[in-house]
Amino acid sequence: MPILVLLGIIVLIIIYGISLFNRLVSLRVNRENAFADIDVQLKQRLDLIPQLVDTVKGYMKHEDSVLSKITEARSNAMNATTIEGKISAEMQMSSALQGFRATAEAYPDLKANQSFTHLQSEISDIENKLAASRRYFNSATRELNIAVESFPSSVVANMKGFKKEIMFEVAVEERVKMEAAPKINF
Repeated sequence: MPILVLLGIIVLIIIYGISLFNRLVSLRVNRENAFADIDVQLKQRLDLIPQLVDTVKGYMKHEDSVLSKITEARSNAMNATTIEGKISAEMQMSSALQGFRATAEAYPDLKANQSFTHLQSEISDIENKLAASRRYFNSATRELNIAVESFPSSVVANMKGFKKEIMFEVAVEERVKMEAAPKINF
């Protein structure tokens, strides 16, 4: 009789371990799916960049460094293969686009160009979708990280090679800009 109880406990532990493993797999797949949503938005943005650069070239002949940074960031983003690499490339692209927006403000004729305003509008829309996708990705990553680090699932996670994953965070220089008080000029 005690052997049956012991076997019953062992079977329950095995079933519980399998359940924890399946939960971890589900959370990892959810995180990967969340990044796939980001990837779609990044691809759309990358497809718009050449059109935007071509539209702007005639207006901003002496602003080659800004356009070069955008082109370089796009190239890096297209060559990134890992989630971490894509996150890094996306941060570089966001920074380059922010510098571009600031420079574009100095060109009233450019801001009045319909192609430019349409592309700017499309990129802004994609940026908004990216922000929502990043929030979802970070939520999925947080859930996975909690499961990986919480007991008892941490035991199964360590045995099966699950690890804490990185979040999609704003770059340090972007955070400084976001936290700075806005300058108001009259």
